[in-house]
Amino acid sequence: MIRIIAAGPLCTVQDEGRTGWQEFGFPQTGAADKKAMYLANLLVGNDPGEGVLEMTVKGITAQFFADCTIALTGAEIPALLNGNSLPPYTAIPVTKGSILHMAAAVSGCRGYLAVSGGFALDKEMGSLSTGLKFGVGGFHGRKLRQKDELPLKAPKILPDAKRRTISRPVYEAELSIRAIPGPQDDYFTEQGMKTFFSASYRVTPASDRMGIRLEGEMLEAALPMDIVSDGIAPGSVQVPGNGQPIILLCDRQTTGGYAKIATVYSGDLSKLAQAVPGTVIRFQRISLPEAHKALREDQNTLNKMAEALHQPPPFHP
Repeated sequence: MIRIIAAGPLCTVQDEGRTGWQEFGFPQTGAADKKAMYLANLLVGNDPGEGVLEMTVKGITAQFFADCTIALTGAEIPALLNGNSLPPYTAIPVTKGSILHMAAAVSGCRGYLAVSGGFALDKEMGSLSTGLKFGVGGFHGRKLRQKDELPLKAPKILPDAKRRTISRPVYEAELSIRAIPGPQDDYFTEQGMKTFFSASYRVTPASDRMGIRLEGEMLEAALPMDIVSDGIAPGSVQVPGNGQPIILLCDRQTTGGYAKIATVYSGDLSKLAQAVPGTVIRFQRISLPEAHKALREDQNTLNKMAEALHQPPPFHP
C-alpha cells in the first residue's frame, strides 16, 4: 500500500487509456506522456501499459507500506527518499515504511511514478485511467488527495534494481512538432496553411490534459470554421473562429465542431505533454507515409530500451 501524505495540484492514476468507448461519449484519457509511462513501467519490470501515477507541475509526498521498486520519469521533479536524493529514469529499491517527498518540476510539466507489480485497482471499461470529467476509473474516478491509500498488486524489490537505468530526455523551450495536414485543411487559404507551418506559437496557461491552447499569428480561413461535428483523433489541431490553434490531447472531447487544420504525429504528443506555458512550438509538415516511418523508428528505439532492461519489447512493428 501507498499512503498519500500530500498529493500536489493534480495527481491521477493513468495507463494507456480507454479505447473503444468514444462512440458512447467517453474520452480516451490515459497518460499524457505515454513514452514516459512506458519507460517508468519497464524500469520496474511491469508491462509497459500498467497503471502509473501522473503528477502535474508538482510531485507527491507518500509513505510506502511494502517493499517495492519504483521509478520516476517524465518531468524533472527533485525527489527524496528518506531524505536521500533520487535519480530519475532509474529503478529505486524502496523498503517498507519509507517516505518519498517530491518537489515542484524544474523542467517539463508531468512526472510519472511506477511501482513494481502495479496498483491493485479495478479496471473500468478496460482501463485504470482516471476520467476526471465523468468520474470513472483510477482511484474513485478522481484526483488523489491527502490520506488516500493505494493498494499494490505484487510489490517486490528487483534483484537488479540498481543496474536498471536509462538516459533522461531533455525538455526544450522550443519544440518542432511534426503534423500531417487535414482532415479539413481545405477550410484554410493557401496563406493560412503557409502560416501554420512557418509561424511560431506559444503555449498558453489555459492548456490542460484536454488540449494545448496556442497563441500566435492568426490562421486565415477560406470557409467558416464551424463544421458538422465529427470524431477527434489524438493530436487533432482545431482552429476556432479566433484563428488560434488548439492541439487536442488525451482528455479531449470525442467529437468537435471546428475545422481541423492538421493532426500531430502521435510520437510527438509526449513532447507536447511536457510543454509548459511559454513553450514555443513550430509545426513541421510531414506526410502520412513519413509519419508511419517515424512511428516504426520510435517503436524500435523503445524496444531496444526494453531489451537492454531484459524486458519483452512492448511493440511489434
